Amino acid sequence: MSRHMSVKSTAGFLTLGILCSISALANQTPQTAQQRPQQAQGEQGGRRAGVARPGVTAAPLFLKVDWVRPSNQTGQVPVVQENVMDQNVEYKGYGAAAKQLLTTGTPGSDAAPFGVWSGECAGPFAITFKLKNDYVDLTGLANIRWFVKTSGFHVIRPVVKLADGTMLVGDLTFASVPMLVQREFSLAGVRWLKLDPERIVTLGGNNGPSNETWVPNPDLSKIDEVGFADLMPSSGHGTGGYIQLGQIEVYGKPVPRDALRSSGDVH
Repeated sequence: MSRHMSVKSTAGFLTLGILCSISALANQTPQTAQQRPQQAQGEQGGRRAGVARPGVTAAPLFLKVDWVRPSNQTGQVPVVQENVMDQNVEYKGYGAAAKQLLTTGTPGSDAAPFGVWSGECAGPFAITFKLKNDYVDLTGLANIRWFVKTSGFHVIRPVVKLADGTMLVGDLTFASVPMLVQREFSLAGVRWLKLDPERIVTLGGNNGPSNETWVPNPDLSKIDEVGFADLMPSSGHGTGGYIQLGQIEVYGKPVPRDALRSSGDVH
């Protein structure tokens, strides 16, 4: 009899303990659920690209390329300086095929925005942009944003021309076959090869180990021109192979050209 009462008492205490635990968990659930979104937001915010550390200022907009059609143009024609809206931004073309770069799209259209198209470029080419009075510092939090569409195996690569005249092409590539998409990136960690400005081919000559040809530690704090290259010939009209480029924005610190000339950095 005493053993039977002991078992019943033990079962009663266990039942009571389980009920108390369930009640405590139920009371804590709203608080835990409320805390989790805040923790998730904090973790996500800590990893979010482009968020500056406290006390660090993001780079300002240095130049912006909006493509426009001047009144004397109709249809699809070769790209000229007048196709750049901001006439303080100077347009440069490199390689014979750069002259075959054509306008495309319709001004003011969201479905087919106005820009440039490389389908008729029979060889590799590069185009760049510069401000007449300033170099640009593309170190730190500087970045580039552009709209790009590609076809076939074509990719778009960043190109810079340094203050000493050296042209470099980066190992960073962008492709978007179905539609124009916005891409934003910094030059941190990009590896560079010298670029022949006439033939638009990569060059070696660094005599590094195992024929290493990457340019070691290029000075990206004084960039004369910035733009892009396509290292493949295109296939003509149709969907075989080309690149299409829309708006371009470069974010970096301006470096006055006169200040560098007076200091003897540029000859």
